[in-house]
Amino acid sequence: MVDLLAKTACDGLAPLNIGTVCLREGPTVPMTTLAPYRGQQAALDAALQAAHGLGFPPIGGSCQSGDARALWFGRDLGLLMGIEPEATLAQYAALTDQSQGWAVMRLEGQGGEEVLARLCPVDLRLSAFGVGAALHTEARHMQASICRIEEDCFQIMVFRSMARTMYHDLKTAMEAWAARG
Repeated sequence: MVDLLAKTACDGLAPLNIGTVCLREGPTVPMTTLAPYRGQQAALDAALQAAHGLGFPPIGGSCQSGDARALWFGRDLGLLMGIEPEATLAQYAALTDQSQGWAVMRLEGQGGEEVLARLCPVDLRLSAFGVGAALHTEARHMQASICRIEEDCFQIMVFRSMARTMYHDLKTAMEAWAARG
C-alpha cells in the first residue's frame, strides 16, 4: 500500500531573507469561501458576527477577530480564514472549502511595498492600501489576492499550482530591489 504524504503548496520553498524583506510560507489554516445567497448578505454578516465575532468583509477590506480573518475575495464573495465556519452560516451563503487550493505567502519587512510594485499594477503604499485592505490583482502574469496584514506585512495568495512561479517572481523582485540599496 502506498503511503501518501500531505504537503503544503509551498513545500520545499525555503524562507528567503533578502535585504530587509523576508518571504515565507503563511500558516496552514482552514479557508472557506462565503458566497451569500441573493438578498442574504446582511443576514450572513449578522450570523458571522454572532458565530465568529467578525462580519462579512467590506469591498477591498478584511475583518479580524482572534485567529479568524474574513477578507474580500471578489464581488459578493468573502474568504473566511483561520477557523472552520459554523454550520449555521450555510443557510445564508454557499460555503466552499478552499484550504488545499491556495498557496499563502507572507512578505514582511521594510521594502515589501517596493518589491510588490515590481509585480503588481496597483498602488500598495500604506497611504492608499492600509492595514486590513484586500484586493485581487495581477501579479506579473497571474492573479493574486493581496491583503496588508500589518504595516510591513503582506499576505499574498495564488492558486496552489502557481506557488513556485510566485515564489520565483517574488525572489527576483526582492533581489532587484535589494540591489538598488
